[in-house]
Amino acid sequence: MSTTFYLVRHAIKEKAIGDVPISSKGVIQAQMTARRFGNSPITGILSSPLRRAKETAEYIALETKSPMTMDSRLRERANWGDLPGQTFEEFVAMWERSTFEPEYIPPVGDTAKQAGERLSSLLTELAKKHPLQSNIVIVTHGGLITDFLVNTFPGNQLEVWHPNFVAVQSELVPECSITTLIYESGKYKIAGFASVEHLTPIDLS
Repeated sequence: MSTTFYLVRHAIKEKAIGDVPISSKGVIQAQMTARRFGNSPITGILSSPLRRAKETAEYIALETKSPMTMDSRLRERANWGDLPGQTFEEFVAMWERSTFEPEYIPPVGDTAKQAGERLSSLLTELAKKHPLQSNIVIVTHGGLITDFLVNTFPGNQLEVWHPNFVAVQSELVPECSITTLIYESGKYKIAGFASVEHLTPIDLS
């Protein structure tokens, strides 16, 4: 008996600083993702409080008629705009250093290790709270998903999904992709990684 978690990255967001919404193309992505879950027995939906995740989750909640809540533990490791005056180039440099040095303490936000641990603690809490065989949708951020995976699974298990998983982790989780986790007897198994089969191509030009 197990619990299934669907880790969904938010839809395409507007290209701007701060807590930005999803774009018009992101809305289409979110709607397609919602339809993917339309006939599934979803127990509940949790979302990061950032707008791009919250708006994506709202489409899924509407389609599945499932309750939706927000949890700050699903926030990204750091968000451009959290540190006043930080340029985008400075943010990217900080992000990349944090990615490859999991215990590096950035000037704003969490370490990659801390981010992975907070998602792990939330999933464990949810598995204990909900009955077995629950199906829970988690709408969050690509960085948090890979922070969790790198912090939870040994390299050889991750390399099943990509031969250079740790090195290229920032490129592996596209918007509205779905990573499926099975939690059973205190252990996680990756049943599917960054699937986009439910999405039809969108012109991004």
